[in-house]
Amino acid sequence: MANKVTKKVEQKSDPLAITEDLTSKLLDLMGTKTSISVKKDEESDAILINIEGGEETGLIIGNRGMTLIAIQTVVGMMLKKKIGEWKRVIVDVADWRMKEEERLKRLAEQTADRAKQTGQPQHLYNLSPSQRRTIHLYLAGDASVATTSLGEGRDRYLVITPK
Repeated sequence: MANKVTKKVEQKSDPLAITEDLTSKLLDLMGTKTSISVKKDEESDAILINIEGGEETGLIIGNRGMTLIAIQTVVGMMLKKKIGEWKRVIVDVADWRMKEEERLKRLAEQTADRAKQTGQPQHLYNLSPSQRRTIHLYLAGDASVATTSLGEGRDRYLVITPK
């Protein structure tokens, strides 16, 4: 009996175990047949959740990654409620995040090249805050262009200007 109590106390204080439990329950409520793995990423001080979605991978990613981002947000909020402190949570499925980052880098390069060739600022619309951030960080290493975000809320957009 004491062993069960000890294990329960350890699990309550272990953010990884709590995250795994919360994510499993959420995916079950969504009616998906998935498996997950949870690990700590020391480099970014985040909890990484990798979902094996099988045939339901597209459903879990959603349109432009919106479902995946929603899962990440919900799990992060539930985890904060359970442990009382904020932990960064990153959810990935079928290496979607890596593929999306590569796509954004190509978009950044193409737009920066267009800005340099035309000498005119180039605007990128319909980007999420994390997508804008990825492009800002990627182009920070290019001394021939500058990036800024303009607008408010949903109307916020990125401008790449030649220097």
